[in-house]
Amino acid sequence: MNANIERLKLIFIAVFAVAVVGVVVWQVGWAMPAKKCGEAKKWWDPAERVCATPILISDITGRVITDKKGLEEAKKALGRPTAPAPAAAPPVARP
Repeated sequence: MNANIERLKLIFIAVFAVAVVGVVVWQVGWAMPAKKCGEAKKWWDPAERVCATPILISDITGRVITDKKGLEEAKKALGRPTAPAPAAAPPVARP
């Protein structure tokens, strides 16, 4: 066989192997962690490869969200459980 064909065959195999390794590194290093982070309702930063927990602006500023519907929607968007409304106390029976 021609020596040039052998050399080209080895070059193509090497390029293919490097591409496969690159895809595996990208999947394991960026794609899989990003998917897990998204499923946990957190924020994925691809530049730093960090899965961050989102927080409400009211947690930082100390201002309270007075609208109950708005508060529940904000907590739902962050994946926080909303506290159920407290049950009314049963009436006290007097003798």
